[in-house]
Amino acid sequence: MSNQGLFALVFLVALAVLVAWGVWRGIRMSRARRLKERFGPEYDRAREKYGKDAHSELQGRVTRVEQLPLKQLTGEQIERFEAAWRNALGRFIDDPALAVAEADRLAIDVLEARGYPLADMDRLTADISVDHPHVVHDYRMAHSIAGKSKSGLATTEEMRESMVHFRTVFQDLITSRDSEIREVQHV
Repeated sequence: MSNQGLFALVFLVALAVLVAWGVWRGIRMSRARRLKERFGPEYDRAREKYGKDAHSELQGRVTRVEQLPLKQLTGEQIERFEAAWRNALGRFIDDPALAVAEADRLAIDVLEARGYPLADMDRLTADISVDHPHVVHDYRMAHSIAGKSKSGLATTEEMRESMVHFRTVFQDLITSRDSEIREVQHV
């Protein structure tokens, strides 16, 4: 093989590698964009926590949650949960700590009724983030303050903030249609 032939072969191999790298990079960027659109602020949190493994973590969440037997609430369940929420809100004036504890328990009850496994808080919030990425931060904040309140360390203002966060979570969880969300956000 002549030098020109060898040079042409090396050039073609280098070009093929460069094209393959470009395609691979484009696929990764597209995947990252879709995950960022789907997970919103949770995407950035995952990047901070998991670094280069964030995409695998988020995709793993999607795969795991797609296997869960999640269900919509019935009209009767929604009415019962809404009444319980109004009761918790009504208690806040006289006993903020009790109201926050009730709201925390109510959120867990709603999640359980929807079919989320309640194994541990990290897993639960990861699962919630798949279909409810814009309220999972509210849930983390509300639940954290509820724990602080249970220990007697939360101020009344913090407990008020917790109730505001719980309201956002509660409204989203009882009204959303996860299967419809998944179809729109499918990664």
